[in-house]
Amino acid sequence: MTFAKVFAKSLFTLSTASLLVCAGSIAYADVKPHNLFSNGMVLQQGVDVPIWGTANDGEKITVKFQGQTVTTTAVKGRWIVRLKPLKVGGPFTMTISGDNNVVINDVLVGEVWLASGQSNMAFTLSRAANAKEAIATAADSQLRLFTVPHESADEPQTTVASAWKECTLQTATNFSAVAYFFGRDLRQKLNVPVGLIDSSVGGTPAEAWTSRSTLESDPALKGILDRYAESIKAFEKAESKKPAPKPVPQGKSTPKKAAKPSTASADPRKSAKRLSALYNAMIAPLQPYPIAGVIWYQGEANSGRADEYQKLFPAMIKNWRQAWGGKNFPFLFVQIAPHERMSPEIREAQLLTSQKVPRTAMAVITDYGNAKDIHPTDKEPVGHRLALAARAIAYGEKLEYSGPVYKSMKVKGDKAILSFTHLDGGLVAHNGELKGFTIAGEDRHFVDATATIEKDKVVVTSPTVAKPTAVRYGWAPVPDVNLFNQEGLPATPFRTDTK
Repeated sequence: MTFAKVFAKSLFTLSTASLLVCAGSIAYADVKPHNLFSNGMVLQQGVDVPIWGTANDGEKITVKFQGQTVTTTAVKGRWIVRLKPLKVGGPFTMTISGDNNVVINDVLVGEVWLASGQSNMAFTLSRAANAKEAIATAADSQLRLFTVPHESADEPQTTVASAWKECTLQTATNFSAVAYFFGRDLRQKLNVPVGLIDSSVGGTPAEAWTSRSTLESDPALKGILDRYAESIKAFEKAESKKPAPKPVPQGKSTPKKAAKPSTASADPRKSAKRLSALYNAMIAPLQPYPIAGVIWYQGEANSGRADEYQKLFPAMIKNWRQAWGGKNFPFLFVQIAPHERMSPEIREAQLLTSQKVPRTAMAVITDYGNAKDIHPTDKEPVGHRLALAARAIAYGEKLEYSGPVYKSMKVKGDKAILSFTHLDGGLVAHNGELKGFTIAGEDRHFVDATATIEKDKVVVTSPTVAKPTAVRYGWAPVPDVNLFNQEGLPATPFRTDTK
């Protein structure tokens, strides 16, 4: 199946059910492209590009762009055409003609990335540690921003109420800081136009960003469905026990009472965090707009369910890739920052995802956390490390994009000898002697350990452990660690006794 046909299948399998349900009751008049196709948009280079929208049933639609002319006919109020791979650059003009004409100006062709997750991705540039300096230099006519409004829905939606904007001092201010710094770095290194789509909502779990069919098809995720069903039952039971309002005698007015808080927020069926609600309203409407990849910063809301996240997160990644026509685009994510309420197990779940799921990478930020604030303000290093991963994985640059990652352990006498990948010329103890290592013997009791770098290995010992069986590094909500590689990238926390 060709890439263009895959895109068509994506559009009309994932969204068509809702499109056609609406078609019978909505009368389309003028030709109207999807809101992603607006003045100032960025289209992905190097792939077939679908253009779609609404029109009168049976109306002939013609799209002209970069010397290409493609024609189709609207079916049940919907139409889609596909452009062959586009050349980088711009600005260009696109025309869409039917019973009326639509002209889209200032179109660029380059690299498009989707940024998603919860509050640390939604965290705006205005709140970043270096906001003043960053905003002062943010204007870039070749960097474009698209913000998806915060919405939730029980069924996949087909459009979003937003439009592309040029990156200016004003538009950058309220855009995702992590996404901005990521896009800025790509612009500087790739020297092509870059489009960023921010679709993120604070305080949201990964299951809200995952399709219902994905959750229902994986037995390992049954617990998520069960908890949701139980929450609905509990809410309905509580509602049924509320006393009915007393009847008011004839001729008497109802006494005024202080307004009570609405119970709507307590109804799990109305929560923005409910199963698949954000996927339906903020991810499905973007498909199949071609993207180079995804950057993701989320996991805090799933911290107490790390074992489940080991299954959920890879399932969500697969879900998104399949929804975009099966394209195995890079999926790059941020490991949860140090914080007193974040478990080491959630970071391990993220690490395991990066090791098991192809074309993924994880930006480690153990050196940029805040024990008391789940929203560390140093966002520039986060965006920079994601950009390094993109340059290596998406664009094939020969560079180191990750800190040291534990590979294996050998035991010699009372020494545990650890090997790592992503050494980039060697291991480094940043600012003093190595710290953050613990070691255990057969009793599985972990104690603080002495760790030293010997060539490309780390040797871990303790005078109280004669026969080591396991080593852990940074295994705490707030890791106090300093193992780096020569590139200046920190090692991820780990345990050798992983499940």
